[in-house]
Amino acid sequence: MAKLTKRTVDALRPKSRDYFVWDSQIAGFGLRVMPSGAKTYQAQYRKGGRTRRVSLGRHGKITVDEARKLAKDVMGQVAMGENPAEDISQHRKAPTVAALCERFFESHVMERCKPTTQREYRRAIDLFINPAMGSFKVVDVERKDIAELHHRFRDKPYQANRTLGVLSKMFNLAEIWGLRPDGSNPCRHVPKYREMKRERYLSRTELQRLGQVLSDVERDGSETPYIVAAFRLLILTGCRLGEIQTLKWDYITPDGMELPDTKTGARRIPLPQAARAVLSALPHSPGNPYVIAGKLEGRHATDFQHPWRRIRDRAGLPNVRIHDLRHTYASNAVSSGMPIQMVGRLLGHTQIQTTMRYAHLADDPVRRAAEENASALNSIIGNEMPDHPKLRIVTNLVS
Repeated sequence: MAKLTKRTVDALRPKSRDYFVWDSQIAGFGLRVMPSGAKTYQAQYRKGGRTRRVSLGRHGKITVDEARKLAKDVMGQVAMGENPAEDISQHRKAPTVAALCERFFESHVMERCKPTTQREYRRAIDLFINPAMGSFKVVDVERKDIAELHHRFRDKPYQANRTLGVLSKMFNLAEIWGLRPDGSNPCRHVPKYREMKRERYLSRTELQRLGQVLSDVERDGSETPYIVAAFRLLILTGCRLGEIQTLKWDYITPDGMELPDTKTGARRIPLPQAARAVLSALPHSPGNPYVIAGKLEGRHATDFQHPWRRIRDRAGLPNVRIHDLRHTYASNAVSSGMPIQMVGRLLGHTQIQTTMRYAHLADDPVRRAAEENASALNSIIGNEMPDHPKLRIVTNLVS
């Protein structure tokens, strides 16, 4: 046994079986020579009554001196009570992010989330997470990896934040499942992008145009009566699209629409006479339990976006989304003086903060009431108002 040097290593020749040559200076440091001629530096030690080896690198890729330094590091870890060979073995067996995604989807999303949420999570996994870090080991993912992926979609703040949310939940579960240390979620402290909430309400004139187009397409048959009815129900009830899309005749009762499962759980939705009239005019499709019958037998309609684009373009309402009909329902209710809490109940909101986005519209009836009251009092005191009152604007000049 002699000191391993480049000369001695280069001089070693392969045999019919692999063999080891050990260094004379560092116990456990040696070289493995394979029958193929490949030479790999090794660090060998005993732990738990067993001989363990750690491969340090291939000769030619690293030098003897570099391998010797690595061997010292391994022996130092062993002296501290660690087991580097076992750590390496566990790391090799550690699941990838792609494997974690599948376990997360099968064990959590499929069991606990609604179908719409399942589709959103599946989309985030397939389109954004797996392509970026699916091959990473779960234990190796760092905050900079998450931040880089989040930053990549900075031009789509909503998508970037939703993907970050999926990752955060997934790594929380990874800790619970013992795949990462507690408190190591790499999504922590990655700030979300600010999202600009889109507020679009249809004016009275726009609603009239939309109503006329719905009547026209119903009359000329360019859209099915079920699609037309769906959009009318969305306007008259403020429901979410999915609630009308999957509405069954069995859910309609004298008290309204009894929906067993919505975004916020079971929900009873009032059904005003105008909405009941829409339902009464709809033909029942034999054997189909759904109100908005689709093209396939026994199924509900699935494509609302293409008909909606045709209808909105015909009504001169570009860029108006289907969900804006729900915003219009809420804005009209608040502007008419309905209490914000009542509007929240009609919309099926579980938190008042969600409904408060419409609170500023409550100023309209207050402003009208103030105007009417002031006009009445002004007529009593006999104050004459000019046709075009002039306001004197005073600007404070600071010298």
